[in-house]
Amino acid sequence: MSSVPAVLFVCVHNAGRSQMAAALLDHHARGRVRVQSAGSEPADSLNPAVVRAMAELGLDLTREFPKPLTDEAVREADVVITMGCGDACTFHPGKRYLDWALDDPAGRPLEDVRVIRDDIERRVLALIDELAP
Repeated sequence: MSSVPAVLFVCVHNAGRSQMAAALLDHHARGRVRVQSAGSEPADSLNPAVVRAMAELGLDLTREFPKPLTDEAVREADVVITMGCGDACTFHPGKRYLDWALDDPAGRPLEDVRVIRDDIERRVLALIDELAP
């Protein structure tokens, strides 16, 4: 792992879970971790409930957009955290892989998205303690 660890969050559409995780890690790590997110089948836009839930924490996702998962992004990461993308996530030896079993916020009301967001935030804070104490 490099002096500044790199984390890649991957979900199917890169419109909810992985976007929230990336924003939360970037916010809380304050430059101590490099962060990317991607989707195995990127959506056209972010989930509006996700954007609202993150805005409640003062995190603006209005300029974010779903990005495709690339082999290069996986190669650049020290840690790859998957969130329901299954076999679509490429595997590279020497990378650390974690799978976070999280509900998909797609089609869920804001109240449910808040619960998912808060679960992600707890996991992100634990990850920071491990990678960049």
